[in-house]
Amino acid sequence: MKISGVRADPLAGVRRRVALQSAADASGLATARAPDSAAFLGLTETDMSPQVQAALGQLLTEIDELRKEVTRLKAHLADAEEAADQDVLTPLLNRRAFVRELGRTMAFAQRYGASASLVYFDVDGLKAVNDRFGHAGGDEALKAVARRLTANVRETDIVGRLGGDEFGVILAQADEPAALSKAAQLGAMVQAEPVQSGEWMVPLHISWGVRQIDPALTPEDMLAAADAAMYVRKRAVG
Repeated sequence: MKISGVRADPLAGVRRRVALQSAADASGLATARAPDSAAFLGLTETDMSPQVQAALGQLLTEIDELRKEVTRLKAHLADAEEAADQDVLTPLLNRRAFVRELGRTMAFAQRYGASASLVYFDVDGLKAVNDRFGHAGGDEALKAVARRLTANVRETDIVGRLGGDEFGVILAQADEPAALSKAAQLGAMVQAEPVQSGEWMVPLHISWGVRQIDPALTPEDMLAAADAAMYVRKRAVG
């Protein structure tokens, strides 16, 4: 029965099928698209008038453009997240990202009883380096510390710059004795040779402290404990 005054939408069925397909694509439930879009959408030959074909083509083009835009937005988001986690001077994690990873390590240690340790490094005399060699020399010193730390740890370890002249290293599967040994090795490698900045050779001196991960603490408390251990050791060695 035809109702007077109401005009049927010849594309209503097409729009419903396209909307359902778009929802499936967005939710990740769709599998492979059939080679023939009309067959995939359940259209028959009687549906495929020239006007419907044109409308279908336009709708599918718009869907493809939306997919591309979503892909671009995801890429931009990933880049933004990476930039938000990276230190402005070095390729290391910044303090925010490092604290987040420290929290994850502490949660893992609590859940599985795994051992891990935190090493806190401090570049000694950075102000004197800046005064003598300029801030460019100080920046080169910090970059060299970052390079030497990352070059001498495992892929499972995490290195970050905590701010200024301070660095942190999370040593996975390492109790405190093992971490003390590794920290001494890293400190020796950092100080092994000076850094060249222009025509100057900039010496490096570094102090360190170690604390085994204690899940009962907060990540910031862990950092404070390792920092305190560093100052205790610095006073002990003179």
